Amino acid sequence: MLALHGVGVSDGISVGRATVLARELPEIVEYTLAPDQLDAEIARFLHAVKSARRQLVKIRDHIPPDAPAEAVSFIDTHVMILDDKMISEAPMEIIREQRRNAEWALKMQSDRLGEMFERMDDAYLRNKKTDVAQVVDRILRNLLAKADEDETERLGESEIVVAHDLTPADTVMLKHKRVHAFVTNMGGPISHTAILARSLGIPAIVSVHNATRYVRSGDQVIVDGKRGVLIVSPDEATITEYRRRQREILKRREALTRLRKARAVTLDGERVRLYANIELPGDVKAAVEAHAEGIGLYRTEFLYMNRPQPPDEEEQFRAYARVARALAGKPVTIRTLDLGADKQVDGHGRTALTANPALGLRAVRLCLHDPALFRPQLRAILRASAIGKVRIMIPMLSSQDELFRVLDLVEETKSSLKRAREKFNPRVPIGGMVEVPAAALSADLFAPYLDFFSIGTNDLIQYTLAIDRVDDAVNYLYDPLHPAVLRLIALTLEAGRKARIPVAMCGEMAGDPRYTRLLLGLGLKEFSMHPATLLQVKQNVRASDLKSLARFARRVLKTPDTHAVHALVDEANEGSD
Repeated sequence: MLALHGVGVSDGISVGRATVLARELPEIVEYTLAPDQLDAEIARFLHAVKSARRQLVKIRDHIPPDAPAEAVSFIDTHVMILDDKMISEAPMEIIREQRRNAEWALKMQSDRLGEMFERMDDAYLRNKKTDVAQVVDRILRNLLAKADEDETERLGESEIVVAHDLTPADTVMLKHKRVHAFVTNMGGPISHTAILARSLGIPAIVSVHNATRYVRSGDQVIVDGKRGVLIVSPDEATITEYRRRQREILKRREALTRLRKARAVTLDGERVRLYANIELPGDVKAAVEAHAEGIGLYRTEFLYMNRPQPPDEEEQFRAYARVARALAGKPVTIRTLDLGADKQVDGHGRTALTANPALGLRAVRLCLHDPALFRPQLRAILRASAIGKVRIMIPMLSSQDELFRVLDLVEETKSSLKRAREKFNPRVPIGGMVEVPAAALSADLFAPYLDFFSIGTNDLIQYTLAIDRVDDAVNYLYDPLHPAVLRLIALTLEAGRKARIPVAMCGEMAGDPRYTRLLLGLGLKEFSMHPATLLQVKQNVRASDLKSLARFARRVLKTPDTHAVHALVDEANEGSD
């Protein structure tokens, strides 16, 4: 019996036989072409790109109706990457100028893009290098005539897939095959494999280094998606224990579906608001099905990605209006552009790459630096506010000066819309994201000028602890229960209470049922999360008593040792697994 550890990204337990997907490409060789071979080589490259596009479109067009909404979005993203000039045209220049073969030219360009993504400050966008690598891999397979070797076709029922990595197209196919769990060597909590696994509701572990080395097809394995443990060749006693736990989890999930229409009210009668996070207008469907009370975080940067120019005001208005209409009067919190000093923006010719982009020109800093980029978005959001209950949320605020400059721009935009006789809500609520320590420590200074706060825990934790959660070397230090993080959350909640403005949380911590009781005890009353986790959080809310949790939270805040904090939280969650 062998236990391998990774990052559990989708809860649940699966016991079964492993199928290892081995997709290693042969080593890419480099050779020089004669001048009269260049046109034929470029034609070969274009044919490979065209074939890759045809394959992706075919997969997208045959996505099963019960596949998660994210599946189409992820495959569309791969098609957009394929159409990007950096992928579809730059290698041709290398072929022609350096007289190199297509495979080598594509590899050179892929290496350049990989370095560029590594320099990005935004964790989500940096994670997109995986998507680029997967698109490049698909083109290479076509160049090397390996495209037809689709191992997912040979998968049967009830299998646990172990792979180096999975593409969105793989994941859709695996859904069709009714695969019961994923394990990958690579990936992180925000990789598409992780997001899709959570949407599908199947256990998944990523970042299990060398999983494909230690597992062979046919091995019996146990996947514990909650603890991030993969057990290879378990003994009978271990299998019996995990089967028992698996039955308990299934029983609890069946019970959860009965909570869809139930109100999120604690045992002592406190109302708690549960909202959904979305990235694309098409994600609204999952939020509505989960009976979310609105959208607590609409990430708008997806509109800006994988294109040479930013979307214009009209395109943005249509996207925001679509979401506002779909929510039918429920609140929609639209976060303004949250990009960093990266290629998507640099490609528009507006900013230069910096040595340390994580601390550079990003989010609201970028928007204030470039009002020409920001104003169309503000106009589009304000116009959408005439259609639904729209709220504006400003990311990465760190000083009052930034806030005042944003508020001035909003007022200028309102005046402009009035002159143009465009409809909008003149009292549209404006909130700030608390995602850097400076914002949490200054929350009392921001509060008088804002209508709400939303705590973005993903960045708040990273900046507070100075770690990158998608960096395998240090992501073990990413800890939502670190005393410093909890103190900053408590400070923000206290500032909101004193100013009588609502405080929500929209980071992953809000959607993790392990933290629901602690956050309630700290005073959080608004949670926004992926729709897939909403019912679990609702169940914990309905089983909680705020008065006793407030005492528990005070005890946690006084505990200096991180391990002791974890023990206290585990104790509070006993019986909720």
